[in-house]
Parts: sequence; structure tokens; C-alpha cells
Amino acid sequence: MADERIVAFVPMRHSSERVKGKNYRPLGGRPLFHHIVQSLLDCPRISEVVIDTDSDLITEDAKRAFPEIRVIPRPERLYGGDVPMNEVLLYDVSQVAADLYVQTHSTNPLLRTETITEALDAFLSNRDTYDSLFTVTPLQTRLWWPDGRAVNHNPEVLLRTQDLPPVYEENSCLYAFTRETLEKRGNRIGATPLMYELDPAEAWDIDEEVDWTVVEALYAMQGRA
Repeated sequence: MADERIVAFVPMRHSSERVKGKNYRPLGGRPLFHHIVQSLLDCPRISEVVIDTDSDLITEDAKRAFPEIRVIPRPERLYGGDVPMNEVLLYDVSQVAADLYVQTHSTNPLLRTETITEALDAFLSNRDTYDSLFTVTPLQTRLWWPDGRAVNHNPEVLLRTQDLPPVYEENSCLYAFTRETLEKRGNRIGATPLMYELDPAEAWDIDEEVDWTVVEALYAMQGRA
């Protein structure tokens, strides 16, 4: 485990559609992306942190605030918001060698170093069983398909929601994968992934303006402000 070279990627575009400039918008007095970058730098399992970006602003700020990280300029062909993340990562792994890659987002500022370390330890201890890792949030609520069919419950048996079998949401907070898995499947999630549960409060992802409001409140409540 100690000999593994683990590289963490934080891909960021300059522009964002629903929350303008969110990657560098201040949270707790620092640009948003500073939070996850610092959490990754503090993780003892991670050998190097790499930012992939098309933003001169992010590039300049990252190099000033975190001189130990590497910044990869994103090729113009990968600029668009409709470009799948797996295509961005295929480019990134071609630029940086590692035994294992980790990927997260600037929009997961509440993800803690301790959680990243524990998730990686769980994966590294079970490499014979799992080929990748992604984090999930358990949902215990009554879910329905658009046609009115129940997803995870029997409508004729009104169980308490806490007694329902959990359904897991991919929360996009943390992924771990090898170059082999990514290139073979064209996907950061392999054939036999470890689904690692996160506390919902830590897993909050900023996708809409309301998410920013919630994250600010949680950030303050956790004493990070």
C-alpha cells in the first residue's frame, strides 16, 4: 500500500451554467476549489494532486496558493460542458503516470481528508475483490418510476421509510480507478466497484444555487467558517 503512487485529479472548467463561477467563488473566505485541494493534499495516501482546467484564473490562483500541485491545461477539444468526464480523464491519465487515480470535484468542499483516507484504505485492502471505487449516499425513501411503478417498496405494505432497503445514489464525491480500467471500459467505474457510503452532510454537491446555500450553512455549523 505504501509503495502505490496515487494521483488525485480535480477537473475544473472556467465557466459553469447553473452556478456562475462556482469553482472559484469564495466559500469561507477562500475560492471554492481550495477546500477540496487542501483535503487531498493532506491525505497521506495521495502522492500528487493535479488540476485539469481551461481557466487562466484557476491556473494562476492554484499555482500561487498551492505551488506543490501540477496544473494540466485542458485541450480545446475537451472544453465543452457536454464533454463526458470519462473523456477528460482519459486525457489526464495519458499525461500523468500512477498506479491508481483518484478523482473528485471542487463542488464537494465538505469532503474531509479523513474520509478520503478511509475510503482509499478500504479499497486498497480489497484490491483482489474490487477494480474501482465510487462514493454513494444511501437513500431510504419511497421511490417511483415515471409510469407509477414502485422502485424500492411494495405500495400495499406501508413500511416505515427507515425500514426500507436502501437505494444508493452516486454522489460524485470520490472515484478511484486504474488507467487499465478506465481505458478498457471507457469509464472510471469498473466491472466490480466498491460502493463506499458517505455521510449525506459530507457528500453535498454544489449543482444549483440552493446547494450553495446549504453548503454554506453546513460549513458554518461544522465550525469551518
